[in-house]
Amino acid sequence: MKSMLRAALVATILSSPAAALAAELVIATKNGPASMDPHFTATAANAEATKHIFDTLLRSGNNLEILPSLATSWQTLDDTTWEFKLRQGVKFHDGSDFTAEDVKFSIERIPNVTGPNPSTIYVRRVAGVEIVDDYTVRVKTNGPAPTLPNDFVRLFIVSHKAAADYSTKDSSAEGFNMGRATIGTGPYRFVSWAPTQDLVLEKFHGYWDGPQPWDKVVRKEIPNDAARVAQLRAGQVDLISKVPATDLASIESDSALQVIKTESIYIPYLEFDFRENSPQVWDNAGKKLDKNPFLDPRVRKAFDLALDRETIVEFALEGMGVVSTQLVSPNIFGYNQDIAAPAFDLEAALKLMADAGYPDGFEVALSYANDRMPTELGPTVAQLLAAINVTVKVQGVPAAVFNPAKTRGEYSLYMASWGTLTGESNYMLSSLMHTNDAAKSLGAFNVRGYSNSQMDKLIEDAAIEMNEAKRRALLEEANMLVATDRPDLPLATNLSAWGAKADKVTYDPRSDEDTLAMDVQPKQEAE
Repeated sequence: MKSMLRAALVATILSSPAAALAAELVIATKNGPASMDPHFTATAANAEATKHIFDTLLRSGNNLEILPSLATSWQTLDDTTWEFKLRQGVKFHDGSDFTAEDVKFSIERIPNVTGPNPSTIYVRRVAGVEIVDDYTVRVKTNGPAPTLPNDFVRLFIVSHKAAADYSTKDSSAEGFNMGRATIGTGPYRFVSWAPTQDLVLEKFHGYWDGPQPWDKVVRKEIPNDAARVAQLRAGQVDLISKVPATDLASIESDSALQVIKTESIYIPYLEFDFRENSPQVWDNAGKKLDKNPFLDPRVRKAFDLALDRETIVEFALEGMGVVSTQLVSPNIFGYNQDIAAPAFDLEAALKLMADAGYPDGFEVALSYANDRMPTELGPTVAQLLAAINVTVKVQGVPAAVFNPAKTRGEYSLYMASWGTLTGESNYMLSSLMHTNDAAKSLGAFNVRGYSNSQMDKLIEDAAIEMNEAKRRALLEEANMLVATDRPDLPLATNLSAWGAKADKVTYDPRSDEDTLAMDVQPKQEAE
């Protein structure tokens, strides 16, 4: 009788709402990872997925504040030496101990395995790594590096034992995508994944920061907005990212669902080609232009004045954005308060085009990743530029096609989105605006030939300036130069929205748009 009562009690507990809700979390995201190797690419989608499995040396809070993670403290010993004290007692998923050897290995591994959108930007200041003891590392830098802790919020730590045989470009995918090397210290263990398929994770009970409430997490990659919303309405998923603006009102009016919003750090922008011979610019008869019109600052300014940002926010983003003044959001160190929102002045734009020798305009292809950007953004930009006689051929392709083609230099004008993930402007400036200089590890994402010696000096000076006030001033000046020289044109700052089951979960959104199971709590537990 006692055993029967005990069995009935266990069955009742397991079937109770709290137990059922905590067992499994299903998330649907618009974009999925390209690899399970956290060092393969710096894309947000890859980092978002691999953060569940691998810890970073430091972590960024929901508002991009720097917090301890596998490093508990950090300090400068001199202008070119940072010392990091490591957390003791941390276990990898295979039961092995986390030590300084794993940190050194991870830093040195990145240049050997990184692919498109290189993650080398996070270790570009590192000249060497010294292991002092099992829980102390010293990082030597190639000059003063005041923002090294900012970069290390994206320094994922892998096991030097598990990844030893999977640390070349040829071997990385085999080891990590199949799970052999996918051994981290993070809150969840890897179960399975394949490109564009579900990422399946299970709770790691030995997690140093305490076990998560979810026994199992399934992350579904569903690029189609309507399909993502439909699965939420049908109860097939618990949380979805990037709710389209057209569905916000109906989800908010559904008592079974909830919408969570926050202002993002991601800013969609146009980027001009600065090479003499640009591949996708033609005259109105379809003949390739001998001279690249974007080398003329009057043409770049004309584009800027012709892009009505209010229209872009209202129609292309369907209200899910705010007009941006620069390529970093107001919460980023180095944001310049004195930069005004770009003016909309069609008459002035037409005069600039005429003065530059293009009164009748020209034709240009606008390329972008159509599975990363809002559906109407490309066509809206094309319509606005038509008013200054520029015929825009909209070319939206999947990110898997767009990113390699951009790196190969196949585009004349393209649209992308940037988020300053480290909370510091030099992350954007040194990646997009500095002359591409492999020897200095600067300009890694500047693949269109932009080069401005004044910009380079501001970026390089800020990168080594240890005085915070002076560094801020240099970054603000560099952001002002971006606004006046116009190598890129910011279009808006995104607002982000998530949809969730109202009775199952609570969700704490992040400004970097990462959708993490660690920020999701069972509703009953949270209350």
